Amino acid sequence: MMDPRTSAQDVMRCDLCEIAVVQMHCDTCLVNLCKACVGEHMVSDESKDHKVVKFQSRKSTPLYPGCTSHNKQQCTMYCDQCDIHVCTKCIASSQHLGHKLSEILQIAEGKKDKIIKEVTELRETIYPTYQDIASDVQNRMSQLKKEYGDLSTAITKHGEDWHREIDKLVKILKAEVDEMKNTQLQTLQKHLDEINKTMSDIKDEIYSVQMVTDTNDLSKLFSVPHSLINIYRNLPQKLEPILPKFIPGKIKEVSKFFGALSSSSLTLDKHGYSIKTTQKSPEAGSSPPVKQLLDEPETVTIINTEYIELYEVACLSDEEIWTSGGDNSMKLYSINQGSLLKSITTKSGKIPEDIAVTKSGDLVYTDYRDRTVNIVKNEKIEEVIRLQNWRPRGVCSTSSGDLLVTMYNDDNKQTKVVRYSGSTEKQTIQFDDKGQPLYLSGGYYRYITEKKNLDICVSEEVAGAIVVVNQAGKLRFRYTGHTPAPKNKPFSPRRITTDSQSHILTADYNNECVHVIDQDGQFLRYIECGLSDPRGLSIDTNDNLFVAQYGKRQVKKIKYLQ
Repeated sequence: MMDPRTSAQDVMRCDLCEIAVVQMHCDTCLVNLCKACVGEHMVSDESKDHKVVKFQSRKSTPLYPGCTSHNKQQCTMYCDQCDIHVCTKCIASSQHLGHKLSEILQIAEGKKDKIIKEVTELRETIYPTYQDIASDVQNRMSQLKKEYGDLSTAITKHGEDWHREIDKLVKILKAEVDEMKNTQLQTLQKHLDEINKTMSDIKDEIYSVQMVTDTNDLSKLFSVPHSLINIYRNLPQKLEPILPKFIPGKIKEVSKFFGALSSSSLTLDKHGYSIKTTQKSPEAGSSPPVKQLLDEPETVTIINTEYIELYEVACLSDEEIWTSGGDNSMKLYSINQGSLLKSITTKSGKIPEDIAVTKSGDLVYTDYRDRTVNIVKNEKIEEVIRLQNWRPRGVCSTSSGDLLVTMYNDDNKQTKVVRYSGSTEKQTIQFDDKGQPLYLSGGYYRYITEKKNLDICVSEEVAGAIVVVNQAGKLRFRYTGHTPAPKNKPFSPRRITTDSQSHILTADYNNECVHVIDQDGQFLRYIECGLSDPRGLSIDTNDNLFVAQYGKRQVKKIKYLQ
């Protein structure tokens, strides 16, 4: 027979004999016992009031706290006024006379419920929030490393540009030196040639006169011109070459012109992090009422516009909507009357790419041709953001009052989402955890919205996808359409919006419908309602859907939630 102490154990053994199977439990000492050992345990410490129960009923006997004032007394009551547990002797004393007393088990149950709630909140709310914060910090660190790498690369490239320019400048200066040298040498050579010719003439004259003076023929002597030497006494001009001087710039001042780094710092975001909440949380008292999808969505009203081509719609209120189309104007319409209330012309005179309404009720629009994001306040246009080497596409106003802008680079090789507080860049979302681009490159239609849980949703027409990331920019999911589609054509998402239920809605231009998906990317239904060329979308405070129809130049108001 195998030794039960050393053999594999598949059941619990008695803590005293360590052989027999556990049948009983002492709630006072928290000891597991077999029936045979119960008596031995009861007499092992007679100072204790042993509560031995069946093993299945362990921990059923409450262990009352000992009284700090009266030795060996258990506290079964609780003094609410003094906020301490008390024994019967304490109650009999004058110390707690007239105080409200409660059973300690009742107080313990309340405390236990509170602890359970707090642990539940820690597990389901606070810990996941810290996970998101840790992910956010890690993403920021990864982004920081990349951006510092980009900074070093930019400095290196700038240095290479300077080297090229300096080499080019050295080449030009050396060419100028050679040209000046050759010009002066040619002038001096011509002067030398003239002197050599004169010297040859003098030699010839010397020889001729020498011949005359050596003869006795007087006629030849008188044939020599008077003052022959005077011709050569006028010496040639002296040419003194003046060399150019090279005046080098001060090397110590190179940094002044090359460029310099601004200071770096870490700042505290005044908005900070917020506790992650879900609709399941018992503490989420501000959660909106649950609304179910209607079996059949219905068209409530139609607003006709004056555009030749209608692009976008944005709800200002439950009575008014902003619109934009194929010209340089943004028009405000009354929903109930269908009348034009106001028209604003873009600052650049170009077509607005996207429009949105801020929390304060101001109109925002992007001008990708002018590279700007603008805000309309009291019918006056203020330029908020001007981009360099990038062009904006979609824009939305967040719950915190920030602006989220989709944009692409001039080389059509980069696409990103940038969060702005006013004109200050706060966050860039461009790559996933593996360093791969989150969004398809190129200047295609690309729109954006923020969900109730602060997820950021971007529609990509050419990619045929909705890309959803969390507040920290970490990819949550991609939605690539649903089959069968109403017209069996490829998914072509345009404008995107979200409602109080955290549904994501996007206009499918090809299939002439609106996709409704839940907050985790699961397809829920199509909204058709006779839509034609749907492009712009917006939701009012009552969860009514507004759809801008491109060709019909109409905005349809649709009810799709109960």
